[in-house]
Amino acid sequence: MTHTETQSNSQNLADIFNASLAAVDPYNAVLKAARVESDQLQIAGAKYDLAAFERIVIVGAGKATARMALAIETLLGKKISAGLIVVKDGHTAPLSIIEQAESSHPVPGEAGVAGTARILDMAHAANERTLFICLISGGASALLVAPSAGITLQDKQDATRLLLNAGASINELNAVRKHLSMVKGGRLAQAAYPAQVVTLIVSDVIGDLLAVIASGPTAPDDSTFADVWVVITKYGLQKKLPARVAEYLQRGIAGQVAESVKKNDPCWNNTRNIIVASIRQAMAAAQEKSAQLGFATKIISETLQGEAREAAHFLVQAARAEMAAMKPNERRCLLCGGETTVTVRGTGMGGRNQELALAFALDIEGCQGVKLLSAGTDGTDGPNDAAGAMVDGNTAARARGLGIDPIVYLDNNDSYSFFQKFDAATGAHSHFKIGATGTNVMDIQIVLLQPV
Repeated sequence: MTHTETQSNSQNLADIFNASLAAVDPYNAVLKAARVESDQLQIAGAKYDLAAFERIVIVGAGKATARMALAIETLLGKKISAGLIVVKDGHTAPLSIIEQAESSHPVPGEAGVAGTARILDMAHAANERTLFICLISGGASALLVAPSAGITLQDKQDATRLLLNAGASINELNAVRKHLSMVKGGRLAQAAYPAQVVTLIVSDVIGDLLAVIASGPTAPDDSTFADVWVVITKYGLQKKLPARVAEYLQRGIAGQVAESVKKNDPCWNNTRNIIVASIRQAMAAAQEKSAQLGFATKIISETLQGEAREAAHFLVQAARAEMAAMKPNERRCLLCGGETTVTVRGTGMGGRNQELALAFALDIEGCQGVKLLSAGTDGTDGPNDAAGAMVDGNTAARARGLGIDPIVYLDNNDSYSFFQKFDAATGAHSHFKIGATGTNVMDIQIVLLQPV
């Protein structure tokens, strides 16, 4: 592939990714799902007579929630009585009615605790004449945070770090979070009862499972304290957990602490959860854009998960199999969506998308005509300023020629440093940095194939 073709495919990757983002813009997604006609709020087949409510309260949390709130302000305006959302630092929008609190992510912060306490106060103050609209998107598990009685924020932070570093899945992580929380696992809906609760959701979870998205603050929870202890045992964290957390979980197993909210609770009669955007819309838009650019396109998975390195190997195998069946001058695109994990063993800095891209570069080395972009739809990938990275069949060899050994960086979970040094040495733009996008529907991998 020539330098010009490489540059062209870099632009094609960016264009396809941007098309997927546009399809899951939270502002547009909410306005597509909801409308107000004749003083009636209509959402996904449900109708709410606004004149029947004394108060309309808007709460929420997540990386995409500010633009969702902007849409709600557009819909309801001065009908909104009060509102507060907790967003990730830097993920605000120009709201005029609904308040915004910024907090840290993925490890919970004090600002999130303070904001969530206020949201719970709003929920407890709600009655049967209250319309309680909740806006939820990815990141809310860390932003909507109210530690259970006797557990400190530091305890929750330490437990979260241990699970993240052990490579726990989002489902496992959220099961633990739900059982250390006064707001997750259906507890927000329970607190707002007997209000009418409507939750609009931008999903960042494989399968769009309501109980898993943001740890299900307004959805029933099937998991139990016993299930949580199975997760803790699976990763060998029994003795590493903060003492108060371990003790609280054991009390829960013994029935001395209230479980998360189950399906038979009366609050569910007044609660409706509606998904307004997910990976499906993003993938469909990516497929449409890649076809417009002249690529025969195939979605190979919307549920990519597991270790980032193993996912990279899966993508390389798919790319090689596809290439073997292609004719000269043919152009194909493979699309994946989902969310992988990284078991941190090194001391470097990175994220699942950058690690996946680096592992892909090593595995595909020497294969010409292949280029990958792996990136987070929220614009962030780990605790750094990158969304992900682009690589091709020349990346690994080119790095070695410059004295940058990709294997050393991969083994140290230091993909961020690898791409920083690679770009500085080559003038390339392998590091994909786009800033906060205002949405979050997991990650997307785009593989462009153009045999030479």
